[in-house]
Amino acid sequence: MAATPRRILAENTWTNNPIFIQILGICSTLAVTNNLTNTLIMTLGVTFVTGFSSLTVSLLKTLIPHRVRMITQTLIISFYVIIVDILLKAYLPEIHKSLGPYVGLIITNCIIMGRAEAFAQSNPPLLSLWDGLTSGLGYMWVLMLIALIRELLGFGTLFNIRVLPEGFEPWTIMVMAPSAFFILAMVLWAAKTLMNKEAA
Repeated sequence: MAATPRRILAENTWTNNPIFIQILGICSTLAVTNNLTNTLIMTLGVTFVTGFSSLTVSLLKTLIPHRVRMITQTLIISFYVIIVDILLKAYLPEIHKSLGPYVGLIITNCIIMGRAEAFAQSNPPLLSLWDGLTSGLGYMWVLMLIALIRELLGFGTLFNIRVLPEGFEPWTIMVMAPSAFFILAMVLWAAKTLMNKEAA
């Protein structure tokens, strides 16, 4: 079946979501999802890098010798990660500081290399850009959902604004990395159950 923008959107955000179907990008799920603000910035960065890396790989694919394509893709991804790092350092220094090394580690996110190799290498530029951006959106909504649960129960806040009463006792486990595993597992379970019902 031909790849169309609508089909790519549906696959990347739901039926072939990079987090709960392909199980990619899990490391950042643990690292940044205890705070909605950090999660939003991180996932926007990943979406930007995935989209423009895919666009660039698609534009250059006929010029890149096949045997050096992986290292070339890594260099392209690094270029966009450096742009994100510089922009955060210049305009959002506090968030850059709190995210620490995780911004630089965007380059190791398997979703980015996966889309460059699996899609951009054999599809036209604009479709590849769309595929990268929607893969980032699929990654974003799952991480934002996990971050919403963790920040709400772990701190009683959303985007650092208190929403639960002062008497609310924070669940300390929610700000610890293992809680991300448990919440991710529940999201996986819920999504697969829903998909099975849709398929029935």
